[in-house]
Amino acid sequence: MTTSTASARSRPWVLVTGGAGFIGSHVAQRLLDKYSVVILDDLSGGFQENVPTGARFVAGSVLDRPLLRRLFQKHRFRYVFHLAAYAAEGLSHFIRHYNYQNNLIGSVNLINLAVEFSVRRFVFASSIAVYGKNQLPMREDLTPHPGDPYGIAKYAVELDLRAAHDLFGLPYTIFRPHNVYGEKQNIGDRYRNVIGIFMNQILTNRPLSVFGDGTQKRAFSHIDSVAVPMTDCLDLPRTQGQIFNVGADTPCTVNRLARAVMQAMGQTARIVHLPARDEVVHAYASHAKVKKFFSMLPPLPLDEGLSRMALWAKQHGPRRTEPFARIELTDHLPPSWASEFKLMKHSHVE
Repeated sequence: MTTSTASARSRPWVLVTGGAGFIGSHVAQRLLDKYSVVILDDLSGGFQENVPTGARFVAGSVLDRPLLRRLFQKHRFRYVFHLAAYAAEGLSHFIRHYNYQNNLIGSVNLINLAVEFSVRRFVFASSIAVYGKNQLPMREDLTPHPGDPYGIAKYAVELDLRAAHDLFGLPYTIFRPHNVYGEKQNIGDRYRNVIGIFMNQILTNRPLSVFGDGTQKRAFSHIDSVAVPMTDCLDLPRTQGQIFNVGADTPCTVNRLARAVMQAMGQTARIVHLPARDEVVHAYASHAKVKKFFSMLPPLPLDEGLSRMALWAKQHGPRRTEPFARIELTDHLPPSWASEFKLMKHSHVE
C-alpha cells in the first residue's frame, strides 16, 4: 500500500447529498482536498459527469431510508453536507407533495441518522426563499416569512435542525444562498436558474423568456461565493449553530441581466415577456454577517462571472430536459408551463 493510498483511507468520511448537481459538485470538489467524499444523488437534476474525480458516487435518494442507513453504518460520516433538493421555487406551488417529500422528509431522514451516528457537523443549504416578502436587504436577524412551499420546506428544515441541536446536541451550520450561477449548472432546467435558461435559449436560437416586465431584482451569485464558505465552515468552530446569507451583494433587474447574458455569449436575441408569476418581486440579501466570520474575497463581478459561465456553456453545448411530469395542481400554472405539461400528457396518451 502506498503512503498516498493509506493517507486517503485514513481521511474522515463526508457525505454530500446532491453532489452530482451544480452547487453540490463544487462543494464536493473542495472537500476532496481534506476528506474522503461519498456523493449521494438520484440524478433527477444532476449529472454523473459532474461528480469530481476521487469521490465515491452512490445513485440513490434521500427518501431511501435503508440505503441511507447502510451508508452511515459503512462510512461513519464525520460531516454531512445536505444539498439535495428540488429547488424550483416557482414550480413548488404546483408540486406540493413532491416538494415536501423531497425537500423536507428527505432532510429529516438525514437529520435522524446524523443524530444517531453522532455527526460532528450538519451543513445545510437553505435558501433566501425562507424570507419571503421581507425587508431589503434580507438579513439573518429578520423573522422568516416564506411565501411558497419551497421556502416553507427549507425553513422547516432549519427549525428541525435547531430542535435537533437543542435536544440531541447535533452541531449544524446553515447557509442561505441565492440565485447561484456558474459552470456545471443544468442550463436545460426550464423552471429555475434564469441565467442558465437564457444561455440555453441563446444556444438553441430561441428568444429569451422573461416573466413579467423584467424589473424584478435579484443579486446573482457566482458559485465561488457559495461553495467556499460552505466548505470553510468546518475549520471555524464558531460557525456552529449559525445561519449565513451567502452570495453577491449587488442586485440587478432581469432586463439588465438578459442584456448582460447576451453580451457574455456574444449573441443577440429577442426578449419575450410572459405573464408575471406569483413570486417575490425584489429579493437580495445582506452579507455583513458572513464577512465577520469568514475571510472572503470580494464577490466575482456579474459580468466576469457571466463570461466564465458563457465560455463553459458554449464548450458544453445546449442541454435538453423534459418538462416536469408530476404536476399536481394546474390552477394558476403559468401558461408557458401549462402548455408544456398538456403537450407532454397528450404525447404520453398517444
